[in-house]
Amino acid sequence: MFAVNTTRPTTGAGRISRVETLTLGTPWRDFSFVRISTDEGLTGVGEITHPFRPRETCLLARNMAERHLLGADPFDTEEIWLRMYQGDYMRGGDVGGIVVSGVDQALHDIQGRFLGVPVYRLIGGACRDRVRVYANGWYDGPRDIETFAAKAVKAVGVGFTALKFDPFGPGFRELERSERRLAIDLVAAVREAVGPDIDLFVEGHARFAPHEAGRIVRLLEPFDVGWFEEPLPWTDIEDYHRLRGLTSVPIAGGEHFHNRMEYKPLFDTGAVDIVQPDLCMAGGYTELRKIAAQADTRSMVLAPHNSNSPFCTTATAHLAAATTNFKILETFDALLPPYVFQALDGCLPIRDGHLPLPERPGIGVDLVDEVFEEHPPTYGFWNLFEAGWEKRDRS
Repeated sequence: MFAVNTTRPTTGAGRISRVETLTLGTPWRDFSFVRISTDEGLTGVGEITHPFRPRETCLLARNMAERHLLGADPFDTEEIWLRMYQGDYMRGGDVGGIVVSGVDQALHDIQGRFLGVPVYRLIGGACRDRVRVYANGWYDGPRDIETFAAKAVKAVGVGFTALKFDPFGPGFRELERSERRLAIDLVAAVREAVGPDIDLFVEGHARFAPHEAGRIVRLLEPFDVGWFEEPLPWTDIEDYHRLRGLTSVPIAGGEHFHNRMEYKPLFDTGAVDIVQPDLCMAGGYTELRKIAAQADTRSMVLAPHNSNSPFCTTATAHLAAATTNFKILETFDALLPPYVFQALDGCLPIRDGHLPLPERPGIGVDLVDEVFEEHPPTYGFWNLFEAGWEKRDRS
């Protein structure tokens, strides 16, 4: 099982014969992809974006090809997933999790293209007619009440019915009184600006000590927020359950876990109300279906994390379409320059805060190499715990 078997009959899609990686530079972050081809002329794409380590994910993807992919049948997703995980002795970690996720997406893309159906038809079919999304990244600029309120109104004006934001600046562990007041005032201003019918989600970025998170979450209660996301570091996972007992605000999290094994303590401790696996980090379709099923046994809903490219938005729409306990999908698509969509041909458009069901075979997105060549990687970095990070200078 831990070596490529080239003697079994194949489905007709052929065997994997080539694995490439491409990275597109943008002012937001570099977007990386793995493209897998078969000897029958089929091609599939998956996203392997890491916000700070694009070289490492691309290198590991190419190394994975030599060890586990070349010669394999692209329909053997379960075995390939296990071969990459067990064969490389992975025990979690972002780079490995991202590569396994991207390869799994690309394999499903090949399968859908071979069969002539969208990926969601391969993983359960449609549970809904469209996929609801929320906006993130809309609040770039000065961290003041007027800017946040105006930008929230603008985001709602283009059709979003849900917004997420981090009002806490560079705060870590504890906030000074003035900083805490400003953060809560920003939430209050956004709520007043958009009215009672828009869902607001507050991002904690795993920043706070338990006593500070408890203080903040109680201050958030009057503003009817849909969730408080990652209020605590994941090294303090037991404290999540205690925090849930202090408040009526739902607690969300899970984006930093890379497979169902890492999710086990989250489920065992009852850490969150809403689970947020990332299709490009937590194992691809093969693994997210299992994580969603585990959440469903606990009557928990799924709100997939997505801080990556529009490719990830479209790829995750397939998962959302086929997942019964799906809630809403994150997207940063609105802050990206037009050439990103030219490089990723076929991404689904966001209209009225929703994505349509995908129609093209596979994931439905093709990489346009010429645009990648025009926009090479920047290898940039921005520090989430540095004052002014939320401005996201995209000049």
